[in-house]
Amino acid sequence: MPARPLLLLLLLPFLSASGRQITNASDHHGGEAFGKIRAVNLGGWLVIEKWIKPSLFDGIPNKDLLDGTQIQLRSLKLGLFVSADGGGGQKISVNRPSASEWETFKLWRVTSTRFQLRVSNNDFVSASDEGAVEASKSSPDMWETFEIIRDPSSSKRVHLRAHSGMYLQAKDPSQLTADYKGTPGWDNNPAVFEMFVNTLLGGEFQLANGYGLAAAPAIFEQHRNGLVTANDFKFLASNGINAVRIPVGWWIAYDPKPPFPFVGGSLQALDNAFQWAGMNNMKVIIDLHGAPGSQNPWEHSGTRDGVSIWSQPKYISQTIQVIDFLASRYSKNPALLGIELLNEPRSDDVSFETLKQYYTLGYQTVRKHTSTAYVIMCQRIGADPNELANLLTKENGYSNVALDIHLYNLFYVTFYGKSVQWNIDYVYNERKQQLDSLRVTGGPAIFVGEWTNELNVTGASSSDYTAYATAQLEVFGAGASLGWSFWCLKNDNLHWDFERILEAQVAKMKTPQATNRPSKIDHWDCEEEIR
Repeated sequence: MPARPLLLLLLLPFLSASGRQITNASDHHGGEAFGKIRAVNLGGWLVIEKWIKPSLFDGIPNKDLLDGTQIQLRSLKLGLFVSADGGGGQKISVNRPSASEWETFKLWRVTSTRFQLRVSNNDFVSASDEGAVEASKSSPDMWETFEIIRDPSSSKRVHLRAHSGMYLQAKDPSQLTADYKGTPGWDNNPAVFEMFVNTLLGGEFQLANGYGLAAAPAIFEQHRNGLVTANDFKFLASNGINAVRIPVGWWIAYDPKPPFPFVGGSLQALDNAFQWAGMNNMKVIIDLHGAPGSQNPWEHSGTRDGVSIWSQPKYISQTIQVIDFLASRYSKNPALLGIELLNEPRSDDVSFETLKQYYTLGYQTVRKHTSTAYVIMCQRIGADPNELANLLTKENGYSNVALDIHLYNLFYVTFYGKSVQWNIDYVYNERKQQLDSLRVTGGPAIFVGEWTNELNVTGASSSDYTAYATAQLEVFGAGASLGWSFWCLKNDNLHWDFERILEAQVAKMKTPQATNRPSKIDHWDCEEEIR
């Protein structure tokens, strides 16, 4: 038994004997079958998510103006907002008293001060040499690039200089023009705008392009070498964790020289993870978290600006090439448990028919290299996962497959304004029913690939978090036939941080008040006060 099996002891009441034994890629290497997956996600490591470690972005110049940042511009002189008429494809006017979709522009960052502006129909703002400004270009070049100059005394006030050297100005509400000569001041003149900024995205693309080609490699090297180490795998194994789920981006297949703006080195880090897993008798799930074209509009898909176009055939074909690369490289590694074909495709962006075709191709691609590794397929976010449970059956030709569902009592209005007890009851009732409904004869194994211990409840106590964690462990432990994976290993937010939760338990057990506690931990006791 490991020296400090805290989590293992904690979980024993919840690891149902009815769960299937996992046989996997290790079996044809002579490994033994083991019980359900008790995994942790290595989130924010090889696919950046700003909310996990915001300090990564602190050194970026104009760090609020990252790729995908949404801005709105109001003429200081007219008091009206700049608008892309019709959402794009027409002239740019300055005639709206309030801002909405047509008045919102997404930034593509060229340098720390030069940007391209994308409108709601995905065209780009362009200023001709003659001074006309319109949103009619499908791809940007020099005439679609603008320098944003901030007022030193107020970063909200800006000038925008076109490639011609002229400044944008709002002389007439009917037409924005690029014909202000000379250098405008910051008084009430037509070349001054108030800029309202909404920095939505902080992913791999934003971090790499924000720092730029010269500075980004050092930032990424330090991050990848420091966030996850060999000692973390020892820590996990000693606490009863038997697997890790590792999010990767599509650019890993092009390492060591991935396409702009991504930074090489993630492939070596993944190689290291396999080595560390093997040294600790752990397994690895490779999770394709970010696909070319982006399967959802969120930062963890590697998107530049929140536009999701993964469903286009060229991006699906490229994604299959990435899966082929990963399966070829790791299929013979005894630590491989499975390959997840795509993380969180969003139903608004990816149809079921498109995903069905891709999963079929992805399954066949993995099976070219291994007949035993799990092929894991994630639900469509916003759709009923039963659509996949009924598809991924032995009758339809699938074997050793798993359906990944992500269960958070967060993000949706359903969970707003509810009590702790309501959330606990929801887990014991609705979550249990949901898992039960996915059991299909000859169907896929069920894997809760993401869950956490955060609540959308103000003022929840340590005992509240303990009770909530206990409910999730009990329901997911019994209802997910393949097992579960906690999100995530390390996080600036306590109740998302697996290591700090366990370290808090260790600290509590060492206090004098804990000397009379039973030696067997029968719940997850996470201290809210440990920061």
